[in-house]
Amino acid sequence: MTVRKDDYSGRTIRSVTIAFNIIEVLQERNHVGVTALADELGHSKSTIYSHLQTLCERNILVQEDDGYRLSLRLLDMANSVREQIGNYEVITSEVDKLAEETGEIAQFGIEEHGMTSYLYKATGEQAVETRSRVGIQQPMYSTSLGKTILAFMPASRTEEIVESTEYTSFTSRTVTGPKELYEQLDVIAKRGYGIDDEENIEGLRCVAAPVKRGDTVLGAISTTGPSSRFTDERIHEELAEHVKRAANVIELNTKFS
Repeated sequence: MTVRKDDYSGRTIRSVTIAFNIIEVLQERNHVGVTALADELGHSKSTIYSHLQTLCERNILVQEDDGYRLSLRLLDMANSVREQIGNYEVITSEVDKLAEETGEIAQFGIEEHGMTSYLYKATGEQAVETRSRVGIQQPMYSTSLGKTILAFMPASRTEEIVESTEYTSFTSRTVTGPKELYEQLDVIAKRGYGIDDEENIEGLRCVAAPVKRGDTVLGAISTTGPSSRFTDERIHEELAEHVKRAANVIELNTKFS
């Protein structure tokens, strides 16, 4: 369950926060009723009902006999977001090709709000399932995509993210603080690609390459698979070349806004 903070300090608008918390719950569980939403979010049923009716009037939600669900209008919004990320077709083509070449999961991600945001994901014939999916966000310090993006960002932005991050250990290999992360970022910057060595999920390793425009990093592309197949030899001699080739093709063929 996503942690939702009803912190209305500063210039935060309370009603907007409640509305988005409702949307997040419905994203996780379809067809939730007023009482269940009120209990989960800690608000009165009248408050939740008013927000639900407003969201329905705006065609964001749909009311059905067994509760509320997200509207298909959100798909149109999602398509508009994707179109803002340059030539989306080039990205999807290269991610699909990477998944086919490796037989594993391939993904493209960008940085948003100091997190790794997944734009596109493809699955090869041998791929194992992971917790990532299009649209979700994960910490940058525990993913190859995130660390690779951090390594090629302007130093001021990298420092801002690294120093403000709250570090949680997902496995025994997860980075536990800024010092260790900076050391990894130095290696990634010199080597040209980043590795997640079972830092996000035990038994899974990833390798990612940055997609850049001049001195600006626009995102990263990665491949993910079980550690039994992602040996050091395969990562450094084969998979790193695959992700760097894919990143280069995207750089040459995509105009980012």
